[in-house]
Amino acid sequence: MNTMVKPTQLISFEKGKELNKNYNEKRGALVTERSGLEDANAFWFSIEELERYIAYVKENAVEKGFLVDGIRIYLGVYPETEEKNAGYTTVFLTPTGTIIDEQGGRGGASLQGNA
Repeated sequence: MNTMVKPTQLISFEKGKELNKNYNEKRGALVTERSGLEDANAFWFSIEELERYIAYVKENAVEKGFLVDGIRIYLGVYPETEEKNAGYTTVFLTPTGTIIDEQGGRGGASLQGNA
């Protein structure tokens, strides 16, 4: 018996194709035109990498008094000094969360950066 709750954020394969096509036509084309580079329109992470990252973030956050409640994904562009990837788009992940007070409650500050 499957007890896993289906995530509410799932989209169909067809919707994914539509969204990617829209990106390529509306944003990707502009990036390519402006930068002269055929840039990324997708990024890949293995399940193992993501699980390791999440475990690392949770463990380090607890040690620093934070409760992680999510992961924010940012877009970035490599600087021109980056030999191999200069000017190309990348993504980076950063944990989000709150400070845990001494009584175990949640404070109002948010966690960004070094978790």
